[in-house]
Amino acid sequence: MSEPHEEVQQAPRRRSWAIDTTPLRNPAYRRLFWGVAATMLGQQMTLVAVPFQVYALTGDSLMVGVTSIVALVPLIVFGLLGGAIADSMDRRTLMLITSAGAAVTSALLAVQALLPGEGNLVVLWVLTACVSGFAAVNQPTRSAAIPAIVGAAGVPAANALSMTVRQAGVIVGPLLAGVLIGMGELFLAYAIDALGFLVAALLLRGLPSLPPGRNAGPLRLGAAIRGVGEGFVFLRTQPVLLMTFVVDIVAMCFAWPQAVFPELSETRFTDSPNALGWLFAGVSIGALLMGLTSGWVSRVDRQGAVVLAAIAVWGVAIVGFGWAHSLWLAVLCLAVAGAGDMVSAVLRSSMLQLAAPEEMRGRMQGVFIVVVAGGPRLGDLRAGALASAASVSVAMVSGGVVVVVAMALVALLVPSFWLFRASRSAV
Repeated sequence: MSEPHEEVQQAPRRRSWAIDTTPLRNPAYRRLFWGVAATMLGQQMTLVAVPFQVYALTGDSLMVGVTSIVALVPLIVFGLLGGAIADSMDRRTLMLITSAGAAVTSALLAVQALLPGEGNLVVLWVLTACVSGFAAVNQPTRSAAIPAIVGAAGVPAANALSMTVRQAGVIVGPLLAGVLIGMGELFLAYAIDALGFLVAALLLRGLPSLPPGRNAGPLRLGAAIRGVGEGFVFLRTQPVLLMTFVVDIVAMCFAWPQAVFPELSETRFTDSPNALGWLFAGVSIGALLMGLTSGWVSRVDRQGAVVLAAIAVWGVAIVGFGWAHSLWLAVLCLAVAGAGDMVSAVLRSSMLQLAAPEEMRGRMQGVFIVVVAGGPRLGDLRAGALASAASVSVAMVSGGVVVVVAMALVALLVPSFWLFRASRSAV
């Protein structure tokens, strides 16, 4: 390991409930942190702009769900390959390449928004797929670099910080996107995303070299594909870690609400100012508040039990969202759901980063990103299709009930996950 990483020592763990900011004392982590902050605002604006533009072009929630599947395919392919590549080359270089690529793609999204007829669906889908591909490589590379930068003791706090700043972007981004879209400035929503990626690339240039944790030869596609297989072989030997993926897939596939937001903003909440922005921000309002009080999360020992409880809270809150007929109640339910998801995400990410050896972290984070980002896209398809065939309430309430029942079944059928303790972990 290079010297800059060895110098970092973590302060003793604090007993406060406030978020632990110790990793921000590390100059390299600060660059990574502010890089995330720079990109999140624009990324979240794009995540609002794309489904809005698709719904404006088609008038169909099902097509909004299909758009998520268009993004899912490159996410799976490049998420898995990207994790293997991150274990085979300098991670700083890989982050720079993918950040620059995302900046160019976002700029092209801005250009297509100016096309006659308020855009073109096929062009929009192609560029959305490209954005997804770059993000699928960039995100596992960033996550794999965190333990090398902050050390094992700093991983939970570093994850909480990164996820909290993401949630801040997810609140401000949708609200700003809603304002810009209401003003007819779809172009600006995409342009801000491109600018954020450019700023992130400039920050990443100042990072030290982040070589893989093993002697890697020249990067080849065949080796990367074999590396993906090796990652799944490793995961198969880690049942507790495997379940961290399973429970999240269930939560996202059955209770991710984003595909119905455009329809709700045009129907149930049409009289509420900036309903679209508030709906997209709702989950992250709760996640941000939980992140700011996440000092206790790094002290959790019964991690498996807390993950299951947090996801059950998510399911119950989505049931409430499905029945809500006022915007403020809908946003409140989404905020409660976001708080549960934040706790689950921090603990699952920390379990994975610490259990995987250095030479396997990129691949494990690749699988993690595929699950975390892929689950909501499958959830969009399910929610959009069911909302189109029945109603938004049916889509949301049924999904939330499935999630709660599934978490109870996992606790009963997989006791090793329910009883998992960080202090006794030997995975």
